[in-house]
Amino acid sequence: MRLTPRALLSRMPFRARLAAAISLLFLLTGIALLSFVVLLARYGTDQQVQGLSVRYGDTVSSPATRFEPMRSARPDRTSADRGDFAMIQKIDQTVQAVQDTALRQMVLWSAVGLLVTASLAGLLGWWLAGRALRPVASMTAAARRISEQNLHQRLALTGPDDELHRLADTFDTMLDRLEKAFESQRRFVANASHELKTPLAAQRTTLQVGLADPLPENLVGVREDLLTTNREAEQLINALLLLARSDRGPDEIESVDLAETAQLVIAELAPQASENGVRIDLSADTPLAVLGDPVLLRHLLANLIRNAIQYNHPGGWVSVRLDAPTVTVTNTGPHVPADRIPDLFEPFRRLDADRTATAGHGLGLPIAASIAEAHHATLTGQPGAEGGLALTLRFP
Repeated sequence: MRLTPRALLSRMPFRARLAAAISLLFLLTGIALLSFVVLLARYGTDQQVQGLSVRYGDTVSSPATRFEPMRSARPDRTSADRGDFAMIQKIDQTVQAVQDTALRQMVLWSAVGLLVTASLAGLLGWWLAGRALRPVASMTAAARRISEQNLHQRLALTGPDDELHRLADTFDTMLDRLEKAFESQRRFVANASHELKTPLAAQRTTLQVGLADPLPENLVGVREDLLTTNREAEQLINALLLLARSDRGPDEIESVDLAETAQLVIAELAPQASENGVRIDLSADTPLAVLGDPVLLRHLLANLIRNAIQYNHPGGWVSVRLDAPTVTVTNTGPHVPADRIPDLFEPFRRLDADRTATAGHGLGLPIAASIAEAHHATLTGQPGAEGGLALTLRFP
């Protein structure tokens, strides 16, 4: 694609554009000044030449005669007149040559000096632009450091009350509102979850005691359905609590051996895998120790492996591979379109009816992604070669 000057200029960094503008402005101003000086020099030289007086060597006592433009020779002039006329013509040509040479030299060296000075002005403009944009650079670096986990940080720009200072204050005010909104959301989720766990526990106890055996045959199924519903509601609340905790970030930072953690998680989920007819394979070629919260990291691996077991088919398999600095969990199962994978990392989002099991709430992968982000890791997914998903967890 052919780039126009406007498009090329728009791709230049702001600092380069500012320096180029300063250099171009200096160059245009210098050209205008140089043209003005040349015109005045030409005009002034013409005026001075017209006022020159010429003295002849053989007429010392005679008064000086004013220089006049060359006129055509007359046939009745004497030889002295013709000599004087030739001398005047020679002086006129000499003065004109000196004038032209002086103007050419002045224009040449002035142009060279103007280009050199314009280049120096461009370099000086680049330096001044960097000095002027230094607060913007510090604001950009601070904004990159600020995330959901450290919204308490502020730019706190110092200096005079100018446009940059007001911009920084506006950004800090926006961060204040964002921090309050996030804290309010987290407190609501945590408080609501805690408040709901108590009545659910009381409800489960009432069901177990009030509907204890022996029961009429028609009430046994009702009791089991109520207990199942109660258990699912409690699991949902626990998942919401875990999501709220993962959003706050790690509470404790220590070195965690993910290979050992994966072995513990697989042992814990082995009954579920056996019930679903799924085989789990663990491969850890190299030790993988990361800094983070051991409880959150255990939940992270558990959610990934549990998701791979739950959305699988009888006779399928789950592969857990640790290869520093990545953890890859691959499973068989229903085909997952690539364009629908981002939806699986959203809370309460499921792919379709095949992935809508009664034991799931659509929070497993969102919680895993939130914990990964809190540990500065990335969690991505892609369709598996034999169906299912290939989830890749990459630590920094």
